[in-house]
Amino acid sequence: MVQAIDNKTALSEKIYVETQNFPIPEFTLENGETLYEVNIAYETYGNLNASRSNAILILHAFSGDAHAAFYHQGDTRPGWWDRMIGPGKAFDTDRYFIICSNVLGGCAGSTGPSSINPRTGKRYALEFPQITIKDMVNAQKLLIDHLGIDKLYSIAGGSMGGMQALQWLVSYPERVRSAIPIATTARHSPQQIAFNEVGRQAIMADPNWNYGNYYDGEIPRAGLAVARMIGHITYMSEKSMAEKFGRRTKAEEGKPRFHPDFEVENYLRSRGDNFVRRFDANSYLYISKAMDLFDVSEGRPLSEKFYGLQAKLLVLSYKSDWLYPAHQSLEIVSACKIAGVPVTYVDIEAHYGHDSFLVETEIQSQLVKNFLARVGD
Repeated sequence: MVQAIDNKTALSEKIYVETQNFPIPEFTLENGETLYEVNIAYETYGNLNASRSNAILILHAFSGDAHAAFYHQGDTRPGWWDRMIGPGKAFDTDRYFIICSNVLGGCAGSTGPSSINPRTGKRYALEFPQITIKDMVNAQKLLIDHLGIDKLYSIAGGSMGGMQALQWLVSYPERVRSAIPIATTARHSPQQIAFNEVGRQAIMADPNWNYGNYYDGEIPRAGLAVARMIGHITYMSEKSMAEKFGRRTKAEEGKPRFHPDFEVENYLRSRGDNFVRRFDANSYLYISKAMDLFDVSEGRPLSEKFYGLQAKLLVLSYKSDWLYPAHQSLEIVSACKIAGVPVTYVDIEAHYGHDSFLVETEIQSQLVKNFLARVGD
């Protein structure tokens, strides 16, 4: 039985946390294959109350991880959603017990293609089975069981995190009181699949990829960096790129041909280089494919999947998000309305594109805070 948890230690003005590990001896995937000695990396923030009724599961986007808030020792930057999680913030750690885990298939502590296969003693590489969003959610459900939580107060996430939230609602409706899917979709469009495929092809075209067997040699650095550059373009908006970079150039004498003349070129190269340092190329392939395969409706009208759902929903989109446009969120809202599910929808005015849910969080924070306060009504 898990007791109320507080794994925070205040040092100076910062709050420090540590990543924890949840072992799963045997895990059966949606496709019937079995993984052994699975690990799920996770972090918690705040305290679980005596009735275990204040837990909120945060679900990360494609390149996220379990470190959603506060600081690790030695870090200069906090977790990826620190703007939203903490004392007095939208996900108020003085009121709620916040959980975030790295998805199955990831490369930040959870079992994925870069992990050691206990059956062979070698890294899985492409021997790792194809995983799905449902597999990720099923692993998270085991973690929630392990923590002794019968029903989550809420689940929330943007982009791929929103997909996981929708899957939770369909797979475990009795375990969720509310959900906040942000800038997401019930299924990828052909355009979204196309962008992911270009990223995968960039990785696989790198000779260092070596059919996934690069762990003992040079990693496919160039291919992974290009994949991230392509992805990052889709996360921003035309307006935000124009304001941030314009057509400003960096003058350099004696520069080689096709040197990055424009600031936006340097920015994209920097983002690609930074990404290579923290993300595994095979995880990129597996997770992006899981997103493309996702269809929470399973080919049926989405409203049919929501009938009988007791959870309250807050669906958020961003006007400048052209990667996950508002009409995809509206499809979710419409399905809720048809199924009689209580839903609130807001299309937020922001100009940072898809990444707005990570960086332009002022309005989002107020909406989330107000919604969570009403969940118990």
